[in-house]
Amino acid sequence: MFDLIIIGGGPAGTAAAVYAARKQLKTLIIAAEFGGQSSVSENIFNWIGTPEISGADLAKNFKSHVMAHKGEFLDVAEGVYAEKIVKTDTGFTVTAGGKEYPTKTILLTMGSQRRKLTIPGAEQFENKGITYCASCDGPVFAGQDVAVIGGGNAAFESAAQLLAYCKSVTLIHRSENFRADAETITKLKTNPKLTIMTNAELLKIEGNKFVSSLTYKDTATGEEKTLPLTGVFVEVGQLPNTGFIKDIVPLDDIGRIFVDPKTQMTKTPGIWAAGDATDGLYHQNNIAAGDAVKALEDLYLWIKTK
Repeated sequence: MFDLIIIGGGPAGTAAAVYAARKQLKTLIIAAEFGGQSSVSENIFNWIGTPEISGADLAKNFKSHVMAHKGEFLDVAEGVYAEKIVKTDTGFTVTAGGKEYPTKTILLTMGSQRRKLTIPGAEQFENKGITYCASCDGPVFAGQDVAVIGGGNAAFESAAQLLAYCKSVTLIHRSENFRADAETITKLKTNPKLTIMTNAELLKIEGNKFVSSLTYKDTATGEEKTLPLTGVFVEVGQLPNTGFIKDIVPLDDIGRIFVDPKTQMTKTPGIWAAGDATDGLYHQNNIAAGDAVKALEDLYLWIKTK
């Protein structure tokens, strides 16, 4: 019987694993791989304490930090996915890689995956001009012309970040109306470096080794237009990796886990969650790690006082 099982090997899962081991909780971390979404980023500039690091190196650091604590209080199941969680009289049973693991508590840190573009060139130029994280990759495009795809707050927030150092930013949205709040839209519209394109259907992304242009159709006029640019920042939503837990914890309408922001506990006693799979307002590596530590502190008290 474990005190805690952590599911996920991104910043939230690895932070929790280190803290759990230091608190001497008998813990298992189940990680299909270490790193999280940022592992594919060429350079990351906002991981606190590290001015610049590649996503691959950050993933290696996550794994090495966890492995440094592997031993009496921390077991690692790497390369397997959690498949099922069942409530029991003594806690829960987690099935992963065909094995069953009993535990008193669970911390869910599976993260999410970005909704990706499906137009020609999208797969070819991923991480070669197409990126899904303005905070991680934006500075690489300083002084360049870029586009942001999307119409929600995330798209406008990414555009706001990029306007600080890019030559120009074109925000492209498929419909006439935006999902972002009016105040954010109004504030950004006054920036002379921002161009907004609505009713735009993306057609293709082209380039050589890296992105050089994006072509879209104005659905109001039927005209096709090509924009010369070097970066495409995609903000068309995320898909939480929560399909296998829908029967054990309540989820919102897009599959995110409801959590108490004070403690990170879900609506199922004994289960906490942190990171991009939750319904938290903001999702970043540093926030995921911090929320996981918060959850760990709370579940530690829950275990010791129950």
